Amino acid sequence: MACVHPVKRLDEPACRGEQEGAAMTSVLLVHEVSLWRASLACLMSKDRDLTVRTTDKGGVRPAMAECPADILVTDLDCPDSLEVLTYAESLRHPADHGTALVVLARGDRAGDLRRASDAGARGYIDKFGPVDNLCEVVRKVAAGGRHIDQSLAFGLLQASEVPLSARELRVLALAAEGESVSSIANALHLASGTVRNYLAAAIRKTGARNRLDAIRLSREFGWL
Repeated sequence: MACVHPVKRLDEPACRGEQEGAAMTSVLLVHEVSLWRASLACLMSKDRDLTVRTTDKGGVRPAMAECPADILVTDLDCPDSLEVLTYAESLRHPADHGTALVVLARGDRAGDLRRASDAGARGYIDKFGPVDNLCEVVRKVAAGGRHIDQSLAFGLLQASEVPLSARELRVLALAAEGESVSSIANALHLASGTVRNYLAAAIRKTGARNRLDAIRLSREFGWL
């Protein structure tokens, strides 16, 4: 499959406010799988209103520092998404100045939707939907709007009922990946004692017996 319009590489910037023509919207697509992100960017770049760059989580900060994008897109199913959402929180500015976050999601993962909401996401797209929908939502959000796919609406409502805070979910998600308390503390720039407190709170709020049980219950409810 050939691209109709070439996908911008990181060394070919398409920065916010630097595109030719006022209607152009710059997009930074973040995904851990290079083939997936290249394929999706190829499809998105057929839309003449969009300029699309791609990177993995390690390239997000350098790419945004060099060339800020109007829209940051990430897939909540990716292990990378936790770090991307954390970074996206730091970009929260008045709507007409900052980079807007759009997420690809599933309706059965309330915890992911909760984290995206806390990070300030303005677009929620069903990852199993058509690519044309993604382009349409990106344009809508870039114009200052918000969007939630109908198939995700119930999941987002459930997300508001998740008993764990965004930080507790982050700590528990890292623990579920096998990270130690010290590793979690380093990753989130917290004291080890603070991490233990978050884990204890997660255990208490889920009614779990221990950390592993809290992880199990959170997964069963779709919070992790």
